Amino acid sequence: MSKLLLSDMDEEIRAVADGEARLDVFAAAAADISRARAQALIEEGRVTVNGKAVPKRTRLKAGDEVSVLLPPPEDIDAVPQDLPLDIVYEDDSLLVVNKPQGMVVHPAPGNPDGTLVNALLYHLKGRLSSINGKLRPGIVHRIDKDTAGLLIVAKTDRAHVALAEQIAVHSFERCYEAVVRGCPKEPSGSVDAPIGRHRVDRKRMAVVGDGRNALTHYSLIKQYKGFSHLRLRLETGRTHQIRVHMAHIGHPVAGDPVYGGDRLCGLTGQCLFAKHIGFTHPETGEWLEFEAELPDFFLSVLNHLDKISG
Repeated sequence: MSKLLLSDMDEEIRAVADGEARLDVFAAAAADISRARAQALIEEGRVTVNGKAVPKRTRLKAGDEVSVLLPPPEDIDAVPQDLPLDIVYEDDSLLVVNKPQGMVVHPAPGNPDGTLVNALLYHLKGRLSSINGKLRPGIVHRIDKDTAGLLIVAKTDRAHVALAEQIAVHSFERCYEAVVRGCPKEPSGSVDAPIGRHRVDRKRMAVVGDGRNALTHYSLIKQYKGFSHLRLRLETGRTHQIRVHMAHIGHPVAGDPVYGGDRLCGLTGQCLFAKHIGFTHPETGEWLEFEAELPDFFLSVLNHLDKISG
């Protein structure tokens, strides 16, 4: 093991094993980090079992006390980058963008650039709300990297606060379309199930009893052989909400690599598209609605399903 260098900014996380487990898997879950990151910390001597540094192949027993010492996060500067942006609407207070599949919304460890924020900083010359700090300027709500579709961005702090309040009281409309495995028994319905971190895999979300309330409404657009095209409306906005709720009722989103969706037509991520948003303009009080056309990857899936369904 390499020599361990400590700092006052290190964060210690302690957990007690409740059964047999691999040390790297347990440490990753306890610290909410990737397994590869946990293995690296073990090699550095930053993970101890009962007060002693141990090899990464160590297997835990019930009652073992594990300590994970996390170094302070590295600084990431969001810098302007000349990247293509599909702007649906823009004024002095806000803009609506159509994010492509595969683009991360804001910089983070592992994705320091090439994000929507980097593109926005270039396009707007830094004129974004400051409420979410340097890494997420202007970002009022997010969609996953491999979910495409409409996203609202605030230019001013005043607009940001007003839009966030609309999301909090559920007056901000967000509607999606998705292709899912199978077909729900009813052509329309709702999934009302709380969402929180998965008990074992901390990188995933799950329906858990002590999670935050989450409500998704769905309706059938078209049924295919083995799959369905659904329209979904979010009442709340939890992390991975549609993906978790659809998997929970046995109809995971096609192509979803995390929650069990089938791969179709070379999908590199979930077949999920944020198609519609509606909100009250924070300055004028006018109700605005925007809807985007389904992207090519989504249309390719529908064309494929048409062919195999006859």
